Amino acid sequence: MYVARVPNRNSPPAILLRESYREGNKVRTRTVANLSHWPEDKVERLRRVLRDEPLVPLCDSFEIVRTRPHGHVAAVLGTLRKVGLHRYLDREDSRMRRLAMAMIVARVISPRSKLATGRGLRSETLASTLGELLDVADADEDELYEALDWLVARQDRIENSLAKQHLKDGCLVLYDVTSTYFEGRTCSLARFGLSRDGKRSTLQIVFGLLCNAEGCPVAVEVFEGNTNDAKTLTAQVEKVCARFALNRVVFVGDRGMITEARIRENLWGLEGVGWITALRAPAIQKLRAEGALQLSLFDERDLAEIRSERYPDERLVACRNPLLAADRARTRTELLDATERALNKVVDAVSRTQRPLRGKGNIGIRIGKVLGRYKVGKHFLVDITDDSLSYRRNTESIEAEAALDGFYVLRTNVAADEMDADSVVAAYKGLSRVERAFRSLKTVDLHVRPIYHRLPSRVRAHVLLCMLAYYVEWHMRRALAPILFDDDDTETARRLRKSVVAKAEVSPAARRKAATKRTAADEPVHSFRTVLEDLATIAVNRIRPPGGEIPEFDRTTTPTPFQTKILDILGTSLQT
Repeated sequence: MYVARVPNRNSPPAILLRESYREGNKVRTRTVANLSHWPEDKVERLRRVLRDEPLVPLCDSFEIVRTRPHGHVAAVLGTLRKVGLHRYLDREDSRMRRLAMAMIVARVISPRSKLATGRGLRSETLASTLGELLDVADADEDELYEALDWLVARQDRIENSLAKQHLKDGCLVLYDVTSTYFEGRTCSLARFGLSRDGKRSTLQIVFGLLCNAEGCPVAVEVFEGNTNDAKTLTAQVEKVCARFALNRVVFVGDRGMITEARIRENLWGLEGVGWITALRAPAIQKLRAEGALQLSLFDERDLAEIRSERYPDERLVACRNPLLAADRARTRTELLDATERALNKVVDAVSRTQRPLRGKGNIGIRIGKVLGRYKVGKHFLVDITDDSLSYRRNTESIEAEAALDGFYVLRTNVAADEMDADSVVAAYKGLSRVERAFRSLKTVDLHVRPIYHRLPSRVRAHVLLCMLAYYVEWHMRRALAPILFDDDDTETARRLRKSVVAKAEVSPAARRKAATKRTAADEPVHSFRTVLEDLATIAVNRIRPPGGEIPEFDRTTTPTPFQTKILDILGTSLQT
């Protein structure tokens, strides 16, 4: 069958639907229908169908009217649901829960302010399919703040659920604190204190993070910006023992966290609570002076258990790391040289002929600033008069400190039959996992800083939100380790390590990935951020057919084989 156009003198041509047939040896034609009354576009579509041609030219067939990045949203939201975090937020589905989930996912894929997050969810200004998937595409920033208030009110329940999932009796609990700077001056939590971000002129808050032995975050708490690290420990002990209902737990904290005062006032004699920490340098020097720490013990080994009457009913594990010793010696030399250069400038100011620096007090102020800047003032002897200044290095102090380079001593009340010396050292070194979490929270991925919220409850909610986002990221990183630059063959790396004190080794597989930028399957190695960027190229496209007769519809980009592999590793799909 075919469409024929038959001229009709001065009238419009006749449009006829005809077919050919054979009669004997002749080919004849007959008219099936007169289509002259049909619109031209309808006739054209029939002609194309009969000739097995596209209904319209491909370049004009469909129009993509909107593209929404989707793959990264599906991966993160799918992981959130897979690990059960949505049930930890609330067992029942609700708009508040979906808004909280949207903010957690948005914090992982694109950390921004709540205003920008709200714009990214809304239909008119969306940046992904996140708002559509969670049915919150009509949300605004006011609703997001309401969801923040809802979330922080449920913090205890959420942390209890996480603790039930990741902590058990007899486990290690890693705890550390950090600070981050604050924009504004109206929040009662914001205080001037020790700035770990190097921003001494800004107010800050302090927050502490509880993790299990593998570094999975379990709980977070926010404190005023001038809170001493050690003073945050009491609340964490009460939280773990009372609220998490653990009968036996071992806290691991650094020497600035689990201090002598905290052990004496909060930990000693507390049933079911063990702890592992480290001694400060002055305490190690006293052990050496008393003969408890004999340096000759470490001529052939790097770890030894020692005893001291200063620490009855405790175990002391002394370690020596040659690489750490060389690093400390180099650092001390650089700081001493930098201090001398600064002191020489003060000496020149005192001895110059024009407008010399005079007065014992004025000279002392300048000297104090110099000695405080590089933190090696104890290694200098300074003589000051009203019109002169001299200094020299305290060689005895420098040699005494250098003798202990590379040494550190751990202290614990955990019995030897529960943890041997190697396990104690490994547990203390596990604090690096909390530091890794802080790097992700503050700089690499989640960008908890700077904080603009003014209400203390909103600040706490913001930090909790970032912690929950890291919880999702932690699970994703763990699953994706084979295609990330992370070392996924940790067992081999552990066997290559000469001792628990020695520097951590990298497995041959990780070295190969770093050198070739390819995995063992000859696929590109990614960082966590570039994995999300790759997945974001999977988009949901809104397509408008020509003519207006067929309604608009969505079509998802076909994922590449590598993108499919990423989704399979995570155990998620594009139909999240």
